[in-house]
Amino acid sequence: MFTGLIEATGTLIHTERHGPDSRMVIRAVFESGALVLGESIAVDGACLTVASFSGEVFSADVSAETLSRTTLGRKPSGSRVNLERALRLGDRLGGHLVAGHVDGLARFRDRRPDGRSLRLYFDAPAELARYIVEKGSVAVNGISLTINGVSATGFDVNIIPHTASETNIGDLRPGDEVNIETDIIGKYVEKLMGPWSGTTPKGEEEGRIDLDFLKKHGFT
Repeated sequence: MFTGLIEATGTLIHTERHGPDSRMVIRAVFESGALVLGESIAVDGACLTVASFSGEVFSADVSAETLSRTTLGRKPSGSRVNLERALRLGDRLGGHLVAGHVDGLARFRDRRPDGRSLRLYFDAPAELARYIVEKGSVAVNGISLTINGVSATGFDVNIIPHTASETNIGDLRPGDEVNIETDIIGKYVEKLMGPWSGTTPKGEEEGRIDLDFLKKHGFT
C-alpha cells in the first residue's frame, strides 16, 4: 500500500522490451535510504517490484496487464516519473490509501490559475467517472489529490506550488494521458452491494433495495 505522497521523481533511462512485457530502468535518489531487492515501489502510481538496483539506478519488470492499463509502456527515455516506496506500519498516512493498482487512464484537458495554485481539469471515461466524487480522493500519476469538482465528462483538482514543482504533474500538456486510481472504498461498496442493487453478475440471484422493498419489510 501507498499514501500518494511522492517521495522523489526519477528519470527513465530506458525501457527493455521482452515480448509482451518490459523492464524499466530508472535513476532516482531516495532520502529514506537504499532500496531493497524485491520491495514494492509505485512508478507514476503503478506498483512495481524492484528487480535489481545499483547505486542510484534500479530496474523493475512491467507486466502486459500493467502496460495495457497505464502510460508506462509509452514513456520515452528521459521521462520524469513519480516515485513512492511502500507504506510502513506506523508511518503517517498523509494522503489516502493507494494500492498502486491503476484503474485506467484520464486525459489532461486544461490548467487555470487559482490563487497561488493551479486548477487542473481532466477528462475521464465513464467506467472511472462513476467512482469519482466531489471532495473524494483520487491518485493521478500516483499523487493523492482531493477532487474539487465533477462534471459530466471528468473532474478537476487543485495543485499547490510544492506538488507542481516536486512531481511530474506540473509538466502535463493538454492531451497528455495520466494514470488514475480511484478510491478503493467505493469499489468495495459497489461489489458488496451488488446483490441488492440489481448489478449482480449474470446467473446469480438478483435483488434491489428500493422504496417497494423498504415498505415490504417494514422500514417505511
